[in-house]
Amino acid sequence: MRITLDLEIKDVPGELIKVLHPISDHGGNIISIVHNRDKSTPRGRVPVKITFEIDRKLFEGVMRDLKDREIDIIRVGEQRLLEKKTVLLIGHIVHTDLTDTIDRIDSTGFAEVVDLQLTMPDLNYPSAALVTVSATGKKELGKALEILKDVGKKKKILVIEPVET
Repeated sequence: MRITLDLEIKDVPGELIKVLHPISDHGGNIISIVHNRDKSTPRGRVPVKITFEIDRKLFEGVMRDLKDREIDIIRVGEQRLLEKKTVLLIGHIVHTDLTDTIDRIDSTGFAEVVDLQLTMPDLNYPSAALVTVSATGKKELGKALEILKDVGKKKKILVIEPVET
């Protein structure tokens, strides 16, 4: 999973490294660090934003170690859906229960339909939809797209992938 932490640290040597050690010690992989030493929070601390990837099971250890080191954690944000792809659907999308098609992806727990753009030229003609699916990883995204293709076969909807937008 990908985590973003907003922290406040003291403006003293070694304070930033004190934050990084727990992430490293628990197997986290740092994506970015924004250390605004020129700015100050209302409490007179330095704001730091760290984004990293870590196994969900190991994240609690990071949080515990940061608290033990008396690091002020202001906000924790999780970016659960890391991969996404847009596909084109062509067919009688609405008449074959669009909600069911979306629910098949959303109910997996590892993928979601995050964007949908639908064009319906006429009731008796096929419609087209750009569907963006996000998932927790590449493997999960592949599984979600396979589900979408299977649903498409059953409902006689053509699935064309990927569509770069």
